[in-house]
Parts: sequence; structure tokens; C-alpha cells
Amino acid sequence: MRMPLAILLLLPLAEIAAFVVVGKYLGVLATLGLTVLASMAGLVLLRVQGAGVLRRLQTESQKGADPAREIVHGAMIVIAAFLLIIPGFITDVVGILLFVPFVRDFAWSLVKPHVTVMRESRFSYRSSSKGPAAPRATVIDLDEDDYHHDQKRQSPWSVDDGRKD
Repeated sequence: MRMPLAILLLLPLAEIAAFVVVGKYLGVLATLGLTVLASMAGLVLLRVQGAGVLRRLQTESQKGADPAREIVHGAMIVIAAFLLIIPGFITDVVGILLFVPFVRDFAWSLVKPHVTVMRESRFSYRSSSKGPAAPRATVIDLDEDDYHHDQKRQSPWSVDDGRKD
């Protein structure tokens, strides 16, 4: 818990230091221009690569394959775009790295054993090699013939106000 808190507190200081160093070498206008350019690049990359991931996710789902990889890649692209959109050079470098497919594949290999994708069907998919995941909840699927609501029958919990409907 201390590591994310330390990163959250130290990152703004590191970003300010990076702005000072880059501003010293490039000048104020060039530094501001790079910041705006990085934000615009984040928006464009999110649109282009995000659409590609959505198409691959749809293809994987239609084939009945495990869509976990594409879901995680899509999440990493959204995070990368967010890191590019917010001002700062350190977050821009991390964001650009997350847009590189090789880096996303490496991150996926680290996350893969911990990801479970469950579908609304009788099958569940687990991305690790341990086999199918155990369902987390019991699902009772009733057909229309299995359940009906009798309007005439009174329940102890129903309120009888004497009106006829």
C-alpha cells in the first residue's frame, strides 16, 4: 500500500522537475507545444488503436475464443491514452510505452495468471493454464413454464387496501 502512495505523491514532483529540465533545454514555448502535442497524440492513438482492439475483441468473441487478452490490451490502451492526455513528460513516456504492442504483450504475460473471464453461458474461460474457473455464484435459470406469478393468490406480505384492480 505504501508504494502506490509514494508514487502518487512523488510523481507530481518528478513531473515538475522534468518540465524544468525540458524547459531549460528547449524553451517555454517548445515545452508547452510538446505537452499539447502529446495530449493530441493521446486522443488520436486512443481512437485508432482503440477501434482496432474493439474489432479484434468482436472477432475473438464471435469465434468463441478467450477474449481476455484483448480486454486487457484495450484497458492498457485506455490507460496509455489517459497518461498521454494529462500533462507531464514522465507519464507521456509510460503512455507511449503502453501503446507499443510488445510492451502490452509483456504486461499481459504478467497479468495473465490472475485474469478470469466469465461469459453468460454454461462455459467459463480462464486465461491461465490451470483449467476452467470455478463459478463464483450459483445461477438458477428458469424458463417461463418453471415460474409464473399468480395474481389472485394473496401473500402475507401483500397489502390489501380493499380496492379492486
